[in-house]
Amino acid sequence: MRVPLATAVATAMTTSLLEPGRVAREFEALRFYEPLARAGDASRVFMLPPKDVPIAEGELVSLWVDDIEIKRRELRFTSPFTPLNPAAAPLFARLKRNGIAHAEHWCHGDRPRPTLMALHGFAADMPWLNDRALDLRSLYRAGHDVMFFTFPHHGPRAESLLPFRGHGLFGNGLLHFNEVTLQAVQDLRVLIDHLRSRGVERIGATGISLGGYTAALLASVDDRLDYCIPIVPGVSPIDAFLDWQPTGMLLSRLMRSQNIDLAGMRGLVAVHNPLSYESPMAGERVLIIGGVGDLVTRAHHVELLHRHWPGSAMHWFAGTHLMHLGREDYLKRMRAHIERWSAL
Repeated sequence: MRVPLATAVATAMTTSLLEPGRVAREFEALRFYEPLARAGDASRVFMLPPKDVPIAEGELVSLWVDDIEIKRRELRFTSPFTPLNPAAAPLFARLKRNGIAHAEHWCHGDRPRPTLMALHGFAADMPWLNDRALDLRSLYRAGHDVMFFTFPHHGPRAESLLPFRGHGLFGNGLLHFNEVTLQAVQDLRVLIDHLRSRGVERIGATGISLGGYTAALLASVDDRLDYCIPIVPGVSPIDAFLDWQPTGMLLSRLMRSQNIDLAGMRGLVAVHNPLSYESPMAGERVLIIGGVGDLVTRAHHVELLHRHWPGSAMHWFAGTHLMHLGREDYLKRMRAHIERWSAL
């Protein structure tokens, strides 16, 4: 699984760097983020969205699980995000589809209920897939609402005529990768504002892979989350890219061309790394789940995140990034964690 994933990422990155002089300009623009990451001040990086962002809501066809109706709503709004780095602004202005944020809300509709924000992995934005992976219909049946967020450049946010889901995430370079990750956090904060305005008091976040990374980042910069459950999160993207092939060869070559070492390269994308910020969330509210045989996000990623939240709980399953053996064990532990921090 790692080889096709790495090939897709490397292909997308390569196409973004073919323009003459693009590599030098890209690395020069990336240096903008290094002092911000080093300062560790989330308020300088993750801007609060405007109040009362208009959100359009539409009914979707309900799902039926046994005799339970799952009521579904589509949420859409114009992302209020403005790139932090001015060098990224021209490209953002051209990406019209990515500028419209989307979410699917499984909402009982009778009263405000505890809500779990489910964040998908790279190229895995389909709500049904994340429902199956995390058995979220059982959570809905137990009385919770669920919100599926669409990450930038996925699903309806993907620009037209691209070869695979999520292509634009890496296909526009690392400068853009930095900015769309910041955009995802701001769009999620718009949705938190929306839930709060509806009277929802308990909100948590979970996700697999990229979704786990984003959930951990959101919990590191926003104090309104009540709990966080990152699953196989890759919290050091540069190390992961170097570990995979052919992304490792491509990135190594780019680093040599710009005379930059590993520590320096990490610093260029650390602006959206959850490890860069002192989290407002107490460690006991975090449950981190990792795979013993995961070669996509290796064990040290999970352990780094565990140290980021002293007192956080860890659960290891005997499996890989996609094959989660013993999944029922961690789903049971997830449900207990959600119930504990949703009931206060």
